[in-house]
Amino acid sequence: MHQAPSDDGLTSYCFEDLEVGMRGEYRRRISQADVEHFAEVSGDVNPLHLDAAFAGRTMFEGRIVHGMYTAAMISTVIGTRLPGPGCVYMSQDLRFLAPVRAGDEVVASATVVELFHGKHRARLETLCQVGEREVVRGEALILVPTRVQLQALTDAG
Repeated sequence: MHQAPSDDGLTSYCFEDLEVGMRGEYRRRISQADVEHFAEVSGDVNPLHLDAAFAGRTMFEGRIVHGMYTAAMISTVIGTRLPGPGCVYMSQDLRFLAPVRAGDEVVASATVVELFHGKHRARLETLCQVGEREVVRGEALILVPTRVQLQALTDAG
């Protein structure tokens, strides 16, 4: 079952709607201002992300985006696109494969690779790319509300 995004941009799938192979994505061009805001809210003020002179002397030869900022885009996919509101992150494994720089457009995606019917859980392959280059790859385990649970959440709001 395909769900169209609602007026608030959220797409909600209940566990019964999920099928292996379903995929959701979120894309964003990351600005240096985004990096600075992430540093402010996370407290990660590593000069590798903020100081061009310092970062220019590193193996990256310039500032890079926080890896966890990029990985947080996976959370956006899971919480707003597939499966969407009501799901609960249980675990996430990540491998950081290449740097992201301010100005890059990152496409984060999550693909259903396994469903655990008895526990209403899904295993997702997670990926962030800049163009064809993979920058973050991983796997998530999430708890997905059933149709009855999702309806109760919707009715309560």
